[in-house]
Amino acid sequence: MGSREHRYGSDRRGYCPSVEALAGPFLASAALLVLAGAGKLRTPVPLARALRLAGLPVSVPAVRAGAAVEVVLGLAALLTGSSLAAAGVALSYAGFTGFVLVGLRRGTALSSCGCFGTADTPPTWTHVAVTGALAVVAAAVAVRPVGPLPELLAGAPGLGLPLLLATAAVAVTAYVVLAVLPLLAAARTPAR
Repeated sequence: MGSREHRYGSDRRGYCPSVEALAGPFLASAALLVLAGAGKLRTPVPLARALRLAGLPVSVPAVRAGAAVEVVLGLAALLTGSSLAAAGVALSYAGFTGFVLVGLRRGTALSSCGCFGTADTPPTWTHVAVTGALAVVAAAVAVRPVGPLPELLAGAPGLGLPLLLATAAVAVTAYVVLAVLPLLAAARTPAR
């Protein structure tokens, strides 16, 4: 079987190139998890405060521990692309989505979700949609892993540059939607 044929089937390790379309969004979700975890390691108080407002009395050290897990999961997903790492990423995003969804549905006055360690990023329904979509992408990759990043880059056209550009585009777009647009919307909304 030629290498071209191999790219359209699955190999003996279970990697399936038909999910290559998910590689960019999955890598972006893993990179954002690292970024968010690092932000919460530096500044855990906004998330601890948001969790307390939602009725979950979580300490700052517990937030830091969870943030460290996020960083490790994100790095593992980037480096291995394994089912286990992807499942961890999916569960993380499902948890984020659930937390924000419950807060929004209950009308909890969350001034911040604390997701990037910043105190003033208010959660929105768009936040639910983006983190929910990232959870679905990671869950799909957990079922059909994309494989390790070095293999993805080696097998991709243009030395992986299009994949890296797609990953960066998804990551930056998701970050802007999650962290920047809510601030702009809040600034435009008159105080009540």
